[in-house]
This record gives sequence, structure tokens and C-alpha cells, in this order.
Amino acid sequence: MTNRKKYSSTPSPAARITQEIIARLEAGTKPWIKPWRGIPVSRPLRACGIPYRGMNVFWLWMVADMCGYVSPFWMTYNQAKAFGGQVRKGETSTIAIFYKSYTREVEVPESGERTDEARRVLKAYSVFNADQVEGLPERFHPAASLGLVEPEGRAVELDAFFAAIPVHLRHQGDEAYYEPTPDRVTMPPPTLFAGFDHYYATLAHELSHWTGHASRLGRDLKHRFGTEAYAAEELIAELSSAMLGAELGLPVTHLDSHASYIDHWLKLLKDDERAILTAAAKAEEASALILQLGGRSLASDPNHASAADSLAA
Repeated sequence: MTNRKKYSSTPSPAARITQEIIARLEAGTKPWIKPWRGIPVSRPLRACGIPYRGMNVFWLWMVADMCGYVSPFWMTYNQAKAFGGQVRKGETSTIAIFYKSYTREVEVPESGERTDEARRVLKAYSVFNADQVEGLPERFHPAASLGLVEPEGRAVELDAFFAAIPVHLRHQGDEAYYEPTPDRVTMPPPTLFAGFDHYYATLAHELSHWTGHASRLGRDLKHRFGTEAYAAEELIAELSSAMLGAELGLPVTHLDSHASYIDHWLKLLKDDERAILTAAAKAEEASALILQLGGRSLASDPNHASAADSLAA
């Protein structure tokens, strides 16, 4: 039997970090910008309080941003235990990186002599944010420097409208997005918005994506940033949120974060003169489904009501 070297399919630490950075940049987010409000801005810190350096700074900032962590402290599982804490069940670690130095004996081609050569290899170890750990001393959770005040414009009827929609919704971090695989919408907390009208409008946009799941309207949500299918889906969500804005009295002009898709939309529309017609039709389906689930169906279209009724059941 021939022994074959096995290659791991797990990406290297460098590849993993690079892939995530690229995805964030393609989404229009600069991962080295720390946008949180209400807490002191800090480099990520080791459990002992020493700041991380190099790529760990930006990487751990980005992970904390995506996961909604506010503590700057990161630690290994054993370090958490040493401080009297316990990582909560179900929490997932991330990586921190370091270079391990070693020497290797090599042969000098010209002389044939053996000599030691210094080398470095990138390694990774697993860490948890202090927000993932119960029972830690208070110093691992810095107090807010700014009071987070609920913005103006909260409306009881709109709260009830969105609460009636059977979506898996979570509030964390400072970005709004829909994930098809877990079928989940993530929203920043309302305190990060200038007003509740913008919060509602952003939620309407993400719910428009949510309608495309295979169990609902069945649009193509698998292709990611930069693809024609992704540009089309963003266009559908934009048009749907505009329709919802008209029905619910919500603004849509603040959605400037989607301006990066304009070039993709222009190409899409130039390549297919019927693309805007298709997008508008699908946007109509999406907005009608959301309105129906929220209890504001368009009475003139019974087909949407039957689709929503089957979903709610």
C-alpha cells in the first residue's frame, strides 16, 4: 500500500482572515474602522491586559463587530477558568495568530556545509471574547462611556406590525443583514439608529431579503457579493423596501450603504432590458407578503394573502 500525504481542507489562518477581510470589503465595510458607540475605543486586549498587535488588532475588531461583542478582552478557555469564569455552552471560539520561530539545519549548496537557518511559521490558537464568558470579574466588562438613548419616532403600530412577522430576528453588532442558511435577520439595536423610522426602514429592507428563502418565495439567495444574482437580489430588496416605505410611511433615502451596488445594477439592466420588470414583479411579491404577515395586506390581491396564510400556519 502506498502512503499518501494527507492535505487538510481547513484553510490556513492567513487564508481564513484574508477571506473574511475580502468579504467585508466587498460588502462595502472597512473592517479596520471601529464604529461602535457608547464604549471606550480600545485595541483588543489579552486577558492580562496587554494589547494585541498587528493583524490581530483588525481581525479581533472585525470578529467583535460581527458578533456584537463590546468587551475588548480576549482569552483562552483555560484562562477564562483561571479567572473564575466559564465559557457559555454553545459559544464558538475564534482564532488569534502568532509567529512561532524555530531553526532548521540546512545545507549550503555552494560549500556543502550544514548550518542553522532561522524560520518563522504562522500559528493560531483559540480565544473567546469576555462577553462569551460568565462569572468574570467586572474589569473585563468596561462601563459605557456614553448613555445609549433610544431614538425618537417609535410607533406602537409599527412595533406590532413587525412583531407579527414570523422572522428569526436578533439584535447585535452594528450591521443589518439576512443569512439564508440559518434563515435569520440580524439588526443593530435601535439605539444605534438616528431615529426609529430608519430602524424600521432598514428592517423592512432585510425582511425583503428574508422573503426570498426557499420556504417562502424561493429566490436565488446562494450567490454572494459581486455576482449578477446578488445584484438582482439587492435590487429586488431595494424596490421592495421602497414599496413598504410607501405603505408604512418609512424613509428609503437613508439607504446609502447600498450605493456600491449601482454599478452592478447598471450592468444588469444594460445586459437585460427586462431585468427591471422582473425585479419589480418580485419586489411586489416580497412587499405584499410582508404586508400580509404584518396584518396590512393589499385587499385587491388575494393571491398574496393565501401565500402568507400558508406561511403563518
